[in-house]
Amino acid sequence: MKMNIVNVLMGAAAALIFLSLTMFVVDQRQSAIVLQLGEMVEVKTVPGLYFKIPLIQNVRYFDSRILTMDSTEPERYITAEKKNVMVDAFVKWRIDDVKQYYITVGGDEVRAKTRLMQTVNSVMREEFGRRTINDVVSGERDKIMEILRQKADADARKIGVQVLDVRLKRVDFPTEISESVYRRMDAERKRVANELRATGNADSEKIRADADRQREETLADAYRDAQKLKGDGDAKAAAIYAAAFGRNPEFYSFYRSMDAYTQSFKNKSDVMVLDPSSTFFKYLKSSNDVGK
Repeated sequence: MKMNIVNVLMGAAAALIFLSLTMFVVDQRQSAIVLQLGEMVEVKTVPGLYFKIPLIQNVRYFDSRILTMDSTEPERYITAEKKNVMVDAFVKWRIDDVKQYYITVGGDEVRAKTRLMQTVNSVMREEFGRRTINDVVSGERDKIMEILRQKADADARKIGVQVLDVRLKRVDFPTEISESVYRRMDAERKRVANELRATGNADSEKIRADADRQREETLADAYRDAQKLKGDGDAKAAAIYAAAFGRNPEFYSFYRSMDAYTQSFKNKSDVMVLDPSSTFFKYLKSSNDVGK
């Protein structure tokens, strides 16, 4: 009885092993090729469970997702102006025809990338050689990338690969040229800044001169008006004095003398040296005569 159970278990294990050797799974991210003694017999691109002949047939899997090929270092290209530019680019690609991919490059991804890179570099040298620096930097950059994609894709189809996109990440001058360009740009910016600064100073001086002129004109007008008012006042005062003097000359003379005495002897320290017979003391003498 025990031997029967052991035999059954061994048979079941052998059956499982045999089934595992005959079955293989292809998921949605893969494509597969069934090889029989090294020869390709079948291609599986639809996800699912499949069977193969154990020991005689084997399966190779290939990634069907979109892959990225990025350059490790920027490549040097020459434009139509014979100027060097450094270009950093990347390529988006995927395996489109697994059978053709296996036949042409043996299913080797490294060989496929080498072929793609050679194609892209060749097309880029051709396209950059037709255009100026301005075109490759900004003017026709989108157009160049589309041409690169089309030409690279046309060649990549020969090895069962589809090129989905070619992108120029950066287009720059070589280091030795960049430094010279930056120095020229810096000098140009400084020149423009100096011109703007000189223009600003000239405008400032002009505004300041105009303000000074307006100030002088305003002061002159004010002084003129003040002098006119002062002259009118003096004329009116003289007229009043003349009218008063005409009415009572003696009183007017007396009033003027009293005002002169007040102004002359306003401070105790004031000293005047005059002849006693001077007319300045006329009314002082008259008051003394009256007192006597």
